[in-house]
Amino acid sequence: MIDKNVVNKLVSEWLADKDYFLTDLTISADDRIVVEIDHADGVWIEDCVALSRHIEAGLDRNEEDFELEVGSAGIGQPFKVLKQYEIHQGEQVEVLTAEGRKMRGTLTDVTPEGFTLLVEEKVKEEGKKRPVIREIPHTFTYDGVKYTKYVIDFK
Repeated sequence: MIDKNVVNKLVSEWLADKDYFLTDLTISADDRIVVEIDHADGVWIEDCVALSRHIEAGLDRNEEDFELEVGSAGIGQPFKVLKQYEIHQGEQVEVLTAEGRKMRGTLTDVTPEGFTLLVEEKVKEEGKKRPVIREIPHTFTYDGVKYTKYVIDFK
């Protein structure tokens, strides 16, 4: 079986002077290597090809045969690393809480410990007849949510 540390080292070498970052690296028992990268401005296919070639050059197919897939994290996929939260600060995201509640709002205050989601909610204010819409902050730890993902809005 191919050593994950070896592949991780090869990926790190390629990423060293770039603004890309690794979001996931998996190697299955049958040596299927899947590498996911991301970038604040999106991932270019040419860069996926270049990373794939770099990994291939560092591994020996005569020693172990493998299947290699290099791609982007995917715009509608759940965030996997802190950097994804950081680059989407100020944007609309969807959160599924550990309790199963879906929330949609603006991602703010991203730290290594957690993040805040500003959600528009109707609030009954004293002295007003009708509820008003206010942005209410909800703070989460990363293990307090099942997923967070970027909201694609076609408006």
